[in-house]
Amino acid sequence: MEQAVIATEKQISQEHGTEDHEHKEPHFVFKYIFSQDHKMISKQFLITGIIWAVIGGLFSVFFRLQLGFPDDTFPVMEKFLGDWAKGGKLSPEFYYALITMHGTILIFFVLTAGLSGTFSNLLIPLQIGARDMASPFMNMLSYWLFFAASVVMFISLFVQTGPASGGWTAYPPLSALKEASLGSGLGMDLWLISLALFVASTLLGGLNYVATILNMRTKGMKMTRLPLTIWAFLFTAVIGVLSFPVLLSSFVLLIFDRNFGTSFYLSEIFVAGKALPNIGGSAILYQHLFWFLGHPEVYIIVLPAMGIVSEVMSVHSRKPIFGYYAMIISLAGIMFLSFLVWAHHMFVSGMSPFLGSIFTLMTLLIAVPSAIKVFNWLTTLWRGSIKFTVPMMFAIGFVSTFISGGLTGIWVGNSILDVHLHDTYFVIAHFHIVMGVSAFMGMFAGIYHWFPKMFGRFMNNTLGYIHFFITFAGSYLIFWPMHYQGIAGMPRRYYDYSAWETFRPFEDLNTFISIVVVIVFFSQFLFIINFFVSIFRGRKATTENPWKATTLEWTTPIRPVHGNWNGPIPEVHRWPYDYKDNGAGGDFIPQTEKSGD
Repeated sequence: MEQAVIATEKQISQEHGTEDHEHKEPHFVFKYIFSQDHKMISKQFLITGIIWAVIGGLFSVFFRLQLGFPDDTFPVMEKFLGDWAKGGKLSPEFYYALITMHGTILIFFVLTAGLSGTFSNLLIPLQIGARDMASPFMNMLSYWLFFAASVVMFISLFVQTGPASGGWTAYPPLSALKEASLGSGLGMDLWLISLALFVASTLLGGLNYVATILNMRTKGMKMTRLPLTIWAFLFTAVIGVLSFPVLLSSFVLLIFDRNFGTSFYLSEIFVAGKALPNIGGSAILYQHLFWFLGHPEVYIIVLPAMGIVSEVMSVHSRKPIFGYYAMIISLAGIMFLSFLVWAHHMFVSGMSPFLGSIFTLMTLLIAVPSAIKVFNWLTTLWRGSIKFTVPMMFAIGFVSTFISGGLTGIWVGNSILDVHLHDTYFVIAHFHIVMGVSAFMGMFAGIYHWFPKMFGRFMNNTLGYIHFFITFAGSYLIFWPMHYQGIAGMPRRYYDYSAWETFRPFEDLNTFISIVVVIVFFSQFLFIINFFVSIFRGRKATTENPWKATTLEWTTPIRPVHGNWNGPIPEVHRWPYDYKDNGAGGDFIPQTEKSGD
């Protein structure tokens, strides 16, 4: 294996001019489209994720307008949605489709592929000292499978029967019956095919990440010298490799039920409107298979953000990360326990109360390693020389939302309380803050921090600060009131609450939330404009290491070629967080400096 890795590095260095060979510029198609350079593939994941984030966010604007203004009409919606919003008002069918597609797009296409695909590809070779991934071709293929999944999902939005409408969890029997009127037509089949392609993409990427980290570290880069970003990406990849095949199996069985007359999930099969005798299927089986991925998926999303935040906090507080080994152990603990808590999503499914108590215990236990990480971040900030840069603001925002969102997880993780809170707005508030908002905070921190390494320029700081404050404050204004709606029993996914006397006091609150959603959504265009304009016109990075960081990615040229280092790969002599007086007027010591641990 080691000889193969050396041969791969030699081939890359020869092809890209890093061993006394003249650099040969690759053809446009192989540089920007079918690129095997991990840095270009990272940009492809990121830009595709941004496009999907706009689409998924726009869907939330549409259905929040329905919730906030149930008696009003919006002609602009008819222009965008056609027959699905006749007279400027969403149809109930399309309302459920928008909720389904919003959840699917944001969870899988943005916060899984967009976040993990971007930063795992960008940072793993750069921070471990490798020319590229273990298999550059497989890396390229992982992106194009993701792109194929995106195309199929996008097509599903325009089929005549409408997009999938069974919720992003696609529970049977609704999702398994083609005769069902809501979202179980061709749109549902395309939804399943798209996510099957997505799982294949994720598995290829995850295997590549694990192989690269374990086998292609530069000389001196022991596992105990890896940045916490790499540890987070490694554990994330392991979770994905072990859990995504289970999700794929659940989708394959659902495809069989829908198209080939099987009954894995159905206790009754309907033919010509008549029910055939019970043949033993179980909709609960699907829930077990889905949530065996569904809860680890939370950490597939959050762990990369945790790694990014750990790195950004250390760099911008000019202080070593507190409790490096405790951080690694807590990441490993989260990875292990994430596989033992899936059924807390199923407390109301009729499971044994004793079994429910076991999953309650596991759910509360997983809060321990999460709490350890929070204390480590706060202690890293304590008495640090904090520089309130835009990346640092988003990193601190991540810690805030992760704490507040995580604390509410104790409520829904309790099997007794969950009977009341299940499928209410409390659940929406909890997982949007802890998984959605927190992950976006980590993602934005990473983009602003590593933008100079990706594009050789800086993003605009003023726009960055405005983007942060609107996003941070707006997120709390959207989701915090939903906790109170949920405690009052307000169920989620309903088309219209105006006829319910019980929830009439929440009409003004729903209107307020919807207005803030619109403001926060359109404020994200500040980021998008900043991002794309800065690629071409941002302030140029004039040094390889603008943040004065210690890790290896900042030893590459400002705009590294394929192969990353023009000369030999640097050798590592110390851990990645030596922020201290270096005796020469500086406050950091790079990993490449000798006399390390």
